[in-house]
Amino acid sequence: LASSSKAIIILEQCGKNKGYKEMDVCGFCPEDGCCLLDGPERIESTINMKTLWKNISVEGIDVAFSRDAGRYICDYTYYTSLYYGNGRAAFIHVPPLSKLLTADFLGRALQIILLEMLKQCGEKTENGWFTED
Repeated sequence: LASSSKAIIILEQCGKNKGYKEMDVCGFCPEDGCCLLDGPERIESTINMKTLWKNISVEGIDVAFSRDAGRYICDYTYYTSLYYGNGRAAFIHVPPLSKLLTADFLGRALQIILLEMLKQCGEKTENGWFTED
């Protein structure tokens, strides 16, 4: 959940292994400040978020591209997902719901983004499903 005064969806490209210094709400902080002691410094998603960001338009909400999910729970979760998924993961920061940003509206915006992600991963077939090349 991205906290901001302006409604913005943020597409994250990579997760980082080191630099974790803050404890989460349960008091956990990764050993030596990194997700995985022997893991690579950074892992990129196989989804090209920059291309995705350039190719989509969602009326009524800004969409941004980022290469830094922050060194807290979001980046930790993204990095470990990318590591164990061999780069096949995506992370999207979403703004909090409000009177102006309803769950319906945010759901439709995320649907547009997810469909564009699927297009990167494969082609649409006659029945509407996407398959890998």
